[in-house]
Amino acid sequence: MKAVIIAGGFGTRLGLDDIPKPMYKINGKPILEHNILLLKKHNITDICIALHYMPETIKTFFGNGEKLGVNITYFVEDKPLGTAGAVKNVESFLDKESFLVIYGDNFTNINLSEMLNFHLSSKPIATIAMFNPKISVNSKIAGGFIITDKEDNIISFVEGKKSKDSNYEAFVNAGIYLMEHEVLNSISKKEKSDFGKDIFPRLISEGYSLKGYLTKGFVIAIDTKDALSYAEEVFQRGEII
Repeated sequence: MKAVIIAGGFGTRLGLDDIPKPMYKINGKPILEHNILLLKKHNITDICIALHYMPETIKTFFGNGEKLGVNITYFVEDKPLGTAGAVKNVESFLDKESFLVIYGDNFTNINLSEMLNFHLSSKPIATIAMFNPKISVNSKIAGGFIITDKEDNIISFVEGKKSKDSNYEAFVNAGIYLMEHEVLNSISKKEKSDFGKDIFPRLISEGYSLKGYLTKGFVIAIDTKDALSYAEEVFQRGEII
């Protein structure tokens, strides 16, 4: 299986104008390196990194990935293409089989092998990793919720307050996806688009099956200084590699 790491973001809100956000170090290692090691731990070693801001910083640091025991290919966006547009831009790297997408500023210990087994057994067009906002550091939700039924089918994506219907549960998109190659057919080339806002809701409206995988691990989006501090605490407790 191949993986795409989306690592084109700025670090403006963290005061990191001099380095790309995924290069911020937690316990001496860039967030991006933690993600690469997580992929390797689950036997995913063929990796593409989608870049935009200060790409040479990342390319120089990681090279071809040999020092970490992986193979790294890079694609650089001339302009920001969003999460979905970034993956469409690396389409030539991907095979016609399932692949994984992870946001490069995530700090996580998610069990990718378990998530893959879940995806392969249920066979949706895409599986979205989710976390419970009640028990996560990410309890302040900037975006909306993912609504699922009791069989883990994703019903909709909603902004603001979650549904009060007891037949459904609401979780938060963790920025980690397993998807079939067919998803790329729904993404326009060289146009900005996002999975959560554009592509996934469209696929649901067209009748495709999307599943939600509720992770038992940590998924910390490193987009604030508070999140950085919490990630350091989690690392010191030995809960993330």
